[in-house]
Amino acid sequence: MTAHEQGERDAAGNPADPSGSRSPETIAVPAARERARAIPEAAVARLAVYLRVLSNLDERGTRTVSSEELAAFAGVNSAKLRKDLSYIGSYGTRGVGYEVAVLIGQIERTLGLTKKHRVAVVGIGNLGHALANYGGFLNRGFPVAALFDLDPDLLDVPVGGIPVSAVDDIVEVCREREVTIGVIATPTEGAQEVCDRLVAGGVACILNFAPVVLQVPEHVEVRKVDLAVEMQILSFHVARRNQEAMVTGLAGDPAVGPPGRVNGNGNSGSALERGDVDGMVVRP
Repeated sequence: MTAHEQGERDAAGNPADPSGSRSPETIAVPAARERARAIPEAAVARLAVYLRVLSNLDERGTRTVSSEELAAFAGVNSAKLRKDLSYIGSYGTRGVGYEVAVLIGQIERTLGLTKKHRVAVVGIGNLGHALANYGGFLNRGFPVAALFDLDPDLLDVPVGGIPVSAVDDIVEVCREREVTIGVIATPTEGAQEVCDRLVAGGVACILNFAPVVLQVPEHVEVRKVDLAVEMQILSFHVARRNQEAMVTGLAGDPAVGPPGRVNGNGNSGSALERGDVDGMVVRP
């Protein structure tokens, strides 16, 4: 074998096969990785919703589901659902739909759920207590394995059946219990230190409820959950719908008048055409 041949590698980084033949497994692994990289973050969130719906269907003994049915259960349109599932290489069967068990397996592999995850919650205040006692984690394959807090009165007190450990023991306990996901439910102060301890304990995924931006190594994934921001977003959507309803109502108000006609005030055109509605400037 020449030095050139010795250095050749395939797409997965394995030595190239001189015969040109490659096993299906060799081809499938890098293809799956490339598909996973191409999935938009919004689609990933919807895949998790589809998985929840499919799991419920599977528990009820449902074997197949159409894209229309699955989309309705998940609260999306069927075209978007089919696009999302195409990212993971699942296209269903015409006239049959999707096999529930098969689709569950495909989504679980895409979301990395074939590997067992253990969760640690740091900060056993009101939010931490709720998270520690939340049965949905265990039901979906994310058992809480460790709890941590600074308060000496909480140490060794069971919450959700798990004794609370000291924050100083995060590294040792996380390594010992093979924790892969850390949940930070602490105040802003100390959140970064907690994060550093979790990373040192081998935790590669962090769900952060603290109102602070965490600094982490490149190999660590962080998801920030800010409940106040989520409420502000909800408020925006409600305000926008109210404004749209008001504008629609004004468009049909006789006092405003239809487009292109003189209304009761002697002004030509509707308020929408002029761009002034109750003191607001309305722009298309």
